[in-house]
Amino acid sequence: MRKLLIILILQIGFIAAVNAQIQKDKVIDRVVAKVGNNIILQSSVEDLYNQYISQGQIGTDLLKCQILEEMLFQKLLLSQAQVDSVKITDAQIENELDKRIRYFVAQVGSKEKLEEFYKKSIIQLKAEYRPIVKEQLQINNVQSKITENIKITPSEVKTFFNSIPSDSIPLVGSEIEIAQIVKQPPISEIEKQEVRVKLDKLRERILKGEDFSALAVLYSEDPGSSKNGGELGFYPRGELYPEFEAVAFNLKPGEVSNIIESKAGFHIIQMIERRGEEVNVRHILLIPKVSPLELDKARLYLDSIANLIRKDSVTFSAAAAKFSDDINTKMSGGLMINRVSGNSHFDPKDVEPSLFFSVDKMKPGEVSKPLYMKTDDGKQAYRIVLLKSRIEPHKANLKDDYQLVQEQALNSKKSKAISEWINTKKSNFYIDINNDYKNCKFTHNWNN
Repeated sequence: MRKLLIILILQIGFIAAVNAQIQKDKVIDRVVAKVGNNIILQSSVEDLYNQYISQGQIGTDLLKCQILEEMLFQKLLLSQAQVDSVKITDAQIENELDKRIRYFVAQVGSKEKLEEFYKKSIIQLKAEYRPIVKEQLQINNVQSKITENIKITPSEVKTFFNSIPSDSIPLVGSEIEIAQIVKQPPISEIEKQEVRVKLDKLRERILKGEDFSALAVLYSEDPGSSKNGGELGFYPRGELYPEFEAVAFNLKPGEVSNIIESKAGFHIIQMIERRGEEVNVRHILLIPKVSPLELDKARLYLDSIANLIRKDSVTFSAAAAKFSDDINTKMSGGLMINRVSGNSHFDPKDVEPSLFFSVDKMKPGEVSKPLYMKTDDGKQAYRIVLLKSRIEPHKANLKDDYQLVQEQALNSKKSKAISEWINTKKSNFYIDINNDYKNCKFTHNWNN
């Protein structure tokens, strides 16, 4: 839970405004705690409390106490950063602001909707939250130094695991490891030319007066923008395909581009508006299809590789490095990485259903027949997969779950270091907590 509280605290500058608008019974603001020269407002505690509940958790007085204690820790870090004169560059602040803005744009749908909600421009939002972001970066700087040199040895991992009461050993769910070899068949020049002809006809219709947006809804194969008439929203330089961007930034309002080829397919673009180094354009995307003949060739090609692997003529890892078209996995033996966990272990629910349906019937070490797939960018392909390992649900143990236990042991060691740091540093600063929180059972004695 502490990890979630930290995540929410790091976003407090943005979520506070959201909750202020949706919270009907807003409390009268006041200072509820002070660490050095840094204060904690009741509204900040309430905003985080409401945000936590919005995550589906149950609200309690204990939760408010936990939130306040985490905020006391954050203010202690900030106070220490101020004493240490921690320097944060303008570039660091701007980069972090851009990341936050992109996150919230993704939540509401577009920059325009974000500006409409706050009734402020992006520039005004950045100016308002720049001091908050600077403080958060200072806090992160100090906190990272507390734990940056902490390592964990195998002996410490074993000691940590043996210290867990038998009835408290965590349960580990079912997990699988999968490797893949992907063959993406080439698109013929004939198929590309057919798409160019279709797109050229659409461009001619637009130039003769037909509505670009209407044609985008009908014909564009970009699922993210077609329903919005092809409109992408504002993008800065560096976030679009290079070929696309080079043309988009040189169009005039209302102007329609010639046909452009990018990694995604073929486009025509219409400029809507440019604001400095950001553009808002609409486009129609048509994606050339692989011919059935080339697709079948890819299937047969992978089938022959699978037979070589089954006969031990080549290892799966070596075959992946030599034959796979997937640049993300070919040099790691084809091993797929779980985007949820960041490691190679997949909970069955994190595997796409069509792939899991095939893998679920396999035994560890078994290689599949060629399976039809679509790549991340929507291209047709085939793959063969290897089920590297399967772990059934069980109580955690050092043999099968060393990485999990190691991570928990390291986090425990870091938490102890943080606790020691708090106990050492808190006496250096004046700390005052409102009487409304006098019954809180904090982990640390914040009253020195």
